[in-house]
Amino acid sequence: MTSTYLSTRQAVIEVGQRLWKRGYVASNDGNISVKVSADLILCTPTGVSKGFMTPDSLALVHPDGTVVDRGTGGGPSSEIKMHLRVYQEDPSVQAVVHAHPPISTAYAVLGEPLEANLLPEIALLMPRVPIAPYATPSTEQVPNSVAPLVADHRVCLLEQHGSLSWADSLEEAYLATERLEYYAQLLFNLHLLGRMRELTSEQVHALRVQFGQV
Repeated sequence: MTSTYLSTRQAVIEVGQRLWKRGYVASNDGNISVKVSADLILCTPTGVSKGFMTPDSLALVHPDGTVVDRGTGGGPSSEIKMHLRVYQEDPSVQAVVHAHPPISTAYAVLGEPLEANLLPEIALLMPRVPIAPYATPSTEQVPNSVAPLVADHRVCLLEQHGSLSWADSLEEAYLATERLEYYAQLLFNLHLLGRMRELTSEQVHALRVQFGQV
């Protein structure tokens, strides 16, 4: 293996540990994948806690789902279909992260998208977090529910399931999950306070002009 290939494996392990330490996954929940070449995708194994994976436990699959290397962890997650559909819908995507961050997942259980311009960062980077309709885990229904959202978003809630984020790097896909959970926590706290205050449309427009989004 090249040093880059080995470093990618280690990066997946580290992201798994960050998800686990932050409580974004419990038990064996969640999965991570990274595109390592045009025809190879590295992914986390089934039935292994994201906090206790090893580099050799990771699996390799082709974009069509054919397993190239099962690794030592029991083969790829059954949710790999969801990841593969994201790569198929947008070839620029390099990494996908699925997790169950608690507050975000509470909104997913309720089937409520996140739609509030609370902070400049949210207004610019995550103005709307849509809901992918409920689908039976590990079936083709899951990728089918996510596919329509890939082109226009970088994160979504999976109804009564959890979250999914995708980006042009593993770090960015992880950070999208982190930002999503902060967004959900902030929204939850405002509901507890019984008040809501968003940026005005004029303020949001000025932000988008300032950062080249219009």
